[in-house]
Amino acid sequence: MNIKINTKEKFSVVTPEEQLISANMSDELILKLEEFLQQDIPHVILCLTSVENIDQISIDKILTIQNNFYQHNASFVICEVHQNIISSFKKSCNITPTESEAWDIIQMEEIERELMNDMDS
Repeated sequence: MNIKINTKEKFSVVTPEEQLISANMSDELILKLEEFLQQDIPHVILCLTSVENIDQISIDKILTIQNNFYQHNASFVICEVHQNIISSFKKSCNITPTESEAWDIIQMEEIERELMNDMDS
């Protein structure tokens, strides 16, 4: 599976460069995404701009990894989901139409985490 990774200051943008993501391909994608949880800046935007078809198993795996990120106090936002598949992602609360809006969510969540840490101190 071809995956483009664009590392920014506060997050990374992961873009699968495939039109179809099958269950086998999603395993590779999930392994790549899990690597970010071990980095200093674990926040990820998953940009699905090229993906026109994805099976339900792959969607479930992506939603599971999204939850895993939040359990580890890291942001995970999905963006640019093709009209053909967006209804399959209805369980996810962090889907944005554009990458720019995904950046905004990550920045807001970072501020929220900082405020919560200040309140706990």
